[in-house]
This record gives sequence, structure tokens and C-alpha cells, in this order.
Amino acid sequence: MSHKVINIVVAGLGGQGVLKGTDILADAALRAGFDVKKSEIKGMSQRGGSVTGDVRFGSKVFSPMVPSGEADFLLVLEATQVTPNRHMLGPTGVIITPDAIHLEDLPSKRTLNVALLGALSAHLPIAEETWLESLQEGFDASFFEGNCQAFQIGRAAQKSAFPSASPVGQSSSS
Repeated sequence: MSHKVINIVVAGLGGQGVLKGTDILADAALRAGFDVKKSEIKGMSQRGGSVTGDVRFGSKVFSPMVPSGEADFLLVLEATQVTPNRHMLGPTGVIITPDAIHLEDLPSKRTLNVALLGALSAHLPIAEETWLESLQEGFDASFFEGNCQAFQIGRAAQKSAFPSASPVGQSSSS
């Protein structure tokens, strides 16, 4: 297990599933054996207000808040949230936006948050099976299939966009 702490900021608008996304991400990292800390800034969390969530995981994490300029990933559910959150991204950080997904391929537009988690998952040292366990735990059985499909769409889209990328915390040589 890598000693590096992986810092992720999820940003969007109230009602888009930012908090559900951070819950699933934190659960997957915990199931994978990492120390995990999570923080949410709900602010104007009513539908339409800005919402962010921080998830940090690694061998040992001391604070739930991602320091400004240190995010490895900025996962944005709404394009208007890139600019107000870009300062969180580190110098080699990756921004994942809704443009990473063909929305018409999703089973429902409400699964965008999970599709973007799928895209993010292609960059992280967490097994696909672990993600699927977290999705199953995070959703009622009636919503699992559609969200599982969205996750797979996002993961496949990111893997085809970055075919040689190694997950953060793992070397590219095996």
C-alpha cells in the first residue's frame, strides 16, 4: 500500500449527488484497506447551491480537509464549479468534468455522479469489485443496476481516454 495520501475534491450543485458520491468514494477506499477521512461543505446545499466534499485516503490520514493546491483530483459534476474550485487542484492534479461522459449513454441523467466516479476510479488504486460493493451498499436495490451501468460507462470512457495511465499510488511497471 502506498504511503501517499490521495486528495480528492468533489464539487457540484445541491441535488446532483455530491454527498452521495463522496460517501461511495470514502466507502470504497475504506473497503480497500485505506485510512479515510471525509469532509463536506454543504453551504447552500438546497437544489442549485454550491456543494463540495473532500475525501482523503492513504496509509495514514490526519485531516479530513484537502489543503488548497493539493488535490490530486477535482471531480466536477457541474461545469460552472470548475472555476471556483480550481485553486484546490495540485500542480499535477486532474480535473474530471461531465465532458468525460457522453450523457446520452447514461441510463438516467441522475446517474452522472456515479458515472464520474467510474471515470475517477480508473485513476485510483481501488479494485473495480470494491467499487461495485460500495455502490451496492450505497443504493437501494432498485437503483443499483442503473448506477452500476453508469459507473461502468464512466470507467470505460476514462480508460479509453487514458489507456496507459497507472492508478495514483501504483507504479506503471508491473
